[in-house]
Amino acid sequence: MDKRKARLDSWRKQRGQGMRTWLMAIVMGVLGWLPAAAQDLSALARLDAAASSLVDQGETLSITLRLSQPVPWRVRLADNPRRLIMDFREVDWSGIAAMPRSSTRIADLRAGSFRPGWSRLVMELNAPLAVLSAEMATAEGATVSLRLGPTTPRDFAQQAAQPEPAEWALPEPADLPTPSPRGSGPLTVVLDPGHGGIDPGAERDNRTEAELMLIFARELKELLVRDGGFRVVMTREEDVFVPLETRISIAHAAKADVFLSLHADALAEGEAVGATIYTLSDDASDEAARALAERHDRDDLLSGIDLTDQDDLVATVLMDMARTETQPRIDRLALALRQSISGAGLKMHRHPIQQAGFSVLKSPDVPSVLIELGFLSSASDLERLIDPEWRAKMTAAIRDALRVWAAEDAALAGMNDN
Repeated sequence: MDKRKARLDSWRKQRGQGMRTWLMAIVMGVLGWLPAAAQDLSALARLDAAASSLVDQGETLSITLRLSQPVPWRVRLADNPRRLIMDFREVDWSGIAAMPRSSTRIADLRAGSFRPGWSRLVMELNAPLAVLSAEMATAEGATVSLRLGPTTPRDFAQQAAQPEPAEWALPEPADLPTPSPRGSGPLTVVLDPGHGGIDPGAERDNRTEAELMLIFARELKELLVRDGGFRVVMTREEDVFVPLETRISIAHAAKADVFLSLHADALAEGEAVGATIYTLSDDASDEAARALAERHDRDDLLSGIDLTDQDDLVATVLMDMARTETQPRIDRLALALRQSISGAGLKMHRHPIQQAGFSVLKSPDVPSVLIELGFLSSASDLERLIDPEWRAKMTAAIRDALRVWAAEDAALAGMNDN
């Protein structure tokens, strides 16, 4: 415990100053009890090669790709040489060489990462083919199914020459300013509207959780930006699917001061009414560190620290230390939200602050909470969620809570620096 406390003290003194130098000192201090070689990092989604296939079916080619979970994707054609190109968000293609192939139409097959966060699968074609159908089914993971049929060289070339649709453009990394010390600049808030795209979340009366949370997040963003003192980043601005761990990546890229994930769940049994604030449970913290170390980009586990060449154990030690510092700040944030929401006369759950192991709460160095604004299984909660006046009161309550928390957080940070 003394060693751990010493490391924590070092973390607090050095945070924000010479982070890389401090990191190497910590790494050298623990290398004596770590494996000699760093473990390979796995991506968010993985290809199940045995359940995937390339099969000729008469005049058509059938392509089946089985993935461990859904990810955003796109497909297009390219000429000279003729290729089918498929881009996916964060897929590990290990084992693709073992994928069953019984097609004379595929000359070559290769896959890998082509830019941060995105991977590409390229199939060189022996003959011009047109994409007849392309879809992703999301039951028990995800299955991408394509069917290609013969076409003329001229038609293929015309299809390959078509400009890329705007909605297929891959997002460029945001050019965001370096954050100021606590209390000295705008508070960077990342708003995370839950679900989206192929994942609608809870549903009731033709309304979906994804739709309602996006509406609320847009209104909250508008309020925060209009009133000043806040810089706001959204994990999604439209009805699109964003992987859970990508939402954490967005928070780190934005250098977030606080992360708010917005939801409105439904319960199959029992009755739940009112807003609830969730923080990461103690029991989930160790599992969170392990899972992030296994699945996340090494340069994205902790803001300002690149763990690319370090072992899982180094990463989990540092994340544990970061979480020890962040947890009191999260507790104060949850309390400020509860007091502001209830003080505004808005309905809250009978247990307004709870703990859980939600994936989006696992960033160890960004104060993060998940707010269940209500439950779609409750008719009264749904009525409130679609009421503009109620939403205005709730967004104002969250804004006021963030102001109170930010002021207290800056004051406490100043005391600790003295």
